Amino acid sequence: MKQLLILSGKGGTGKTTVASAFITMSKGRAFADCDVDAPNLHLVMSQLSEPAKTDYYGFGKAVIDQEKCTRCGLCEENCSFGAIKDFSIGEFECEGCGVCLEICPVQAITMLDHISGDMMLYKNDERVFSTAQLKMGSGASGKLVTAVKQQLIQEASDSDLAIIDGSPGIGCPVIASINGVDFVLIVAEPTISGMHDMKRIIETSKHFGVPCAVCINKFDVNADTANEIESYCNGLLVSVVGRIPYDETVVKAVNNCQSIASYPESPAGKAIGLIWERILNDLVSVKNREGENL
Repeated sequence: MKQLLILSGKGGTGKTTVASAFITMSKGRAFADCDVDAPNLHLVMSQLSEPAKTDYYGFGKAVIDQEKCTRCGLCEENCSFGAIKDFSIGEFECEGCGVCLEICPVQAITMLDHISGDMMLYKNDERVFSTAQLKMGSGASGKLVTAVKQQLIQEASDSDLAIIDGSPGIGCPVIASINGVDFVLIVAEPTISGMHDMKRIIETSKHFGVPCAVCINKFDVNADTANEIESYCNGLLVSVVGRIPYDETVVKAVNNCQSIASYPESPAGKAIGLIWERILNDLVSVKNREGENL
């Protein structure tokens, strides 16, 4: 199974808009939303049925046995997260590091299993969609992303291609998303912050040895910065596979919970269609290079 990951260095660049269009255009059989902090791909895609939900257990949370506790205060003094106050541990503040467990002289602290999120799987005979929602105060986002991808691979092992909508930024969820994928498409916007964050994603992809390409969304809002982005990418030999114009049809599609691929004659729909064709060629090139290395 080839894995295509769509990323952006920041939120609001149009990453999910592009990912949902690719899924629709390709009639994708396997796809995932790895933005577990704020998943929204399910809002755009027509759903198969109610998802099968399972609890996800990430890091444990510390609990103090008040009968054993001698009120020595060592746990509070050594908690880096300020989670312990008045000899009680806050559920949302605790990061599950286990320092308090190790330092307690009377073994009054234990680590209890903690539900960090909800795993969700939409599946029928034609499609598999894996996603999850991290619970507030949980710090296991990277682990949960890995679980989402593993669920997709397990349930759609016979699919040729998986399209993955990643999360913004370059933190743990993004690193977990990049792990094992074959190609990264970076959706950039023509702003100073957009260009800065695009650079970070390019560096992250290169660090993990994953080939990447860039598309510029709403390029005509700031043509000068769009040109700067393309010049920067050309200098790094990173392909710019297309420019998507600002198009109010995208707003209409999102408000109607539709993919922009449902409007193939719109300016944005046409541009994303061309980008999809180029990405397919890039994936074929990656596959051919892998064959040569065997």
